[in-house]
Amino acid sequence: MDDAQIHPTALVEPGAELGQRVRIGPFCHVGPQVRLDDGVVLKSHVVIAGDTRIGEDSVVFPFACIGEAPQDLKFRGEDTTLRIGARNRIREYVTMNPGTGGGGGVTQVGDDGLFMAGCHVAHDCRIGNRVILVNNVAIAGHCVLDDDVIVGGLSGVHQFVRIGRGAMIGAVTMVTADVLPHALVQGPRGHLDGLNLVGLKRRGASRADIAALRDLLGTLDSGSFRQTARQRAAEDVSPLEREVLDFILGPSDRSFLTPSHERRSGA
Repeated sequence: MDDAQIHPTALVEPGAELGQRVRIGPFCHVGPQVRLDDGVVLKSHVVIAGDTRIGEDSVVFPFACIGEAPQDLKFRGEDTTLRIGARNRIREYVTMNPGTGGGGGVTQVGDDGLFMAGCHVAHDCRIGNRVILVNNVAIAGHCVLDDDVIVGGLSGVHQFVRIGRGAMIGAVTMVTADVLPHALVQGPRGHLDGLNLVGLKRRGASRADIAALRDLLGTLDSGSFRQTARQRAAEDVSPLEREVLDFILGPSDRSFLTPSHERRSGA
């Protein structure tokens, strides 16, 4: 920490570990169990508490509160952790909580994420790489968001929900069930509204792959998701189809978001 820049009004408690090129701005508070890797920047008025590690070249903006006790009445002060990866942008008033003893003890955030103003990541969540949470998104406890997920502003995700890779949640949506990889979900109570075509194209999916994935979703519409998925899993399918099938057959007992009644009836 020889070249760390710490503003005179900041409080860095004994025991905190600071990497090279760390910059801590005015009125920040860094707790004794915190580790800030090389190049981390705390703008000002940032609180980093608990057993929290923030990966290299991440930037935390004013009034964010990272690593404070989880909002879970079952939490009794047990030793738990928050691990945040590299190159994240954590904007104003974002809150991220560590895990709980009953939920595995770790909240994990990947690399290259953008967490816009007012977002919340609750205890025991697993957030993948390149995830974007738009302003005022709330992710409840024990959720899993895979890589490249985008959640639109003012949306909420119910506890224990899984959102598969590349899925996109529209703004002002409440997500109460699992979301398939590459799906597009929207509505006051979210329903499946096809594929995240923009995201698939950005990641290089071919027209054939997209057509096969659309056909798979149509097949799954027609009956029980898991029963149909087991049947399709035995077939020769594309890598994107295999990803969706593996997600459906994964370790979860939650239901899946399906197309709305209006969309099925053609309304």
